[in-house]
Amino acid sequence: MGMEKQFIPLNIAILVVSDTRTEADDTSGQTLVDRAIISGHNVTGKKIVPDDIYQIRAVVSNWIAADNINVVICTGGTGVTGRDGTPEAVMPLLDKVLDGFGETFRMLSYQDIKTSTIQSRAIAGVANATYVFCLPGSSGACRTAWDDIIKEQLDYRTRPCNLVQLMPRLMEK
Repeated sequence: MGMEKQFIPLNIAILVVSDTRTEADDTSGQTLVDRAIISGHNVTGKKIVPDDIYQIRAVVSNWIAADNINVVICTGGTGVTGRDGTPEAVMPLLDKVLDGFGETFRMLSYQDIKTSTIQSRAIAGVANATYVFCLPGSSGACRTAWDDIIKEQLDYRTRPCNLVQLMPRLMEK
C-alpha cells in the first residue's frame, strides 16, 4: 500500500483592494480568510488598501519578500475602470505568469455571470517562490476562485498535480 500524502498548511496573506471597504464591511477578504482557515491553512496577514497601484505593489512586494508567506491573494481592482489597477501593480513583480488561472476562472465564472466575465482581469503567478492570485472584488468571485481552483491547487494531496508539490523547485536557476 502506498503512503498517503499529508496535508501541508501554507501561510497565506490576503490583500483587499478597495477605496470604500473597511474591516467592518469587507465580505470578500473575509470570505478568503474563512475558506483558507477552514481548509487548514494559516492566514498570516490581511490588509485593506485603496485602488492605488503603488500602495498595492508595496504591500504585495513586502509579502513576496517575506520568508514566512507562501501565498498572496488579492481581491479587488481587477476590472476595467480607471481606478482598477491590481493587475498593473502585480504583473511587474511576477517571475512567471500562470495564464491557466485567469482562463479557468473566467471559464467557471461564465456559468454564473455569462459574458460579463470578459470584464474580469483575474491573474496569477509566481514571484520569489510565492504564489500570487489576483481576484475580482466580489465575494462570489472569491468563492468561485477559492472553491473551484485555489483550494485544490494549494492542497498537496490533489492529483495529478498541484502547486504545493512544486514549491521546493520554485527557486531553481
